Amino acid sequence: MMDAGVLAVIPARGGSKGLPGKNIRLLQGRPLIWHTIQQARASRRLQKIVLSTENDEIARIAAACGVQVIRRPPELACDDTPTLPVLQHAVKYLQESASERYGVLVLLQPTSPLRTAADIDAAIEVFLHSGCDSVVSVCETGHPPHWMYTIQEGRLRPLLQGAAEIRRRQDAPKVYRLNGAVYVTRIDTIMLEHKVIGDNARPYIMAPERSIDIDTELDLRLAELIMEQAKSDR
Repeated sequence: MMDAGVLAVIPARGGSKGLPGKNIRLLQGRPLIWHTIQQARASRRLQKIVLSTENDEIARIAAACGVQVIRRPPELACDDTPTLPVLQHAVKYLQESASERYGVLVLLQPTSPLRTAADIDAAIEVFLHSGCDSVVSVCETGHPPHWMYTIQEGRLRPLLQGAAEIRRRQDAPKVYRLNGAVYVTRIDTIMLEHKVIGDNARPYIMAPERSIDIDTELDLRLAELIMEQAKSDR
């Protein structure tokens, strides 16, 4: 029988090549991780929130926000460290140190500061009522793959066969991309199947303007502009 509790894990390491110090860069006067922590705290569906890091400053900020910090080992804080072992480490830590067991894990990446607590709860609702392994947040992309090309030996080659038949945007099927904001997955899928996204996955669709994934200085500036506009519209 699956445990009913819902655990949120916020992975936030100290390093970043694309945007140095990314997770503590200021957005609206607050560190980037602060926004995700507050969204998680405002959720009605999360029973536990932890933040996984190897960085002292990130740990200090998280603790000041009232979130439990799980110190991950240095080998799980490299540029090429996948998300899966970080989540598995957090789950094992809670099981072994405090005998805490959960049935569902919600991954909240700090690079998605425009998601809302309502997005988190709505994605969990989809999960709870669909009988799936995972729910992943997505947004519609404005660039259909039918208009994408590769370059082979200096020549353009269509990414998809038959792409030349799609002349107008409205003739192309809607396509969606993972936006990185919310992942809801069964703990067993993560721990036993070693997958962040299970084979039976469902979408939670978000608006593109809430789907910015902070990876560059430009992303950070765009998020700042959107948040400023939202404040002026209130």
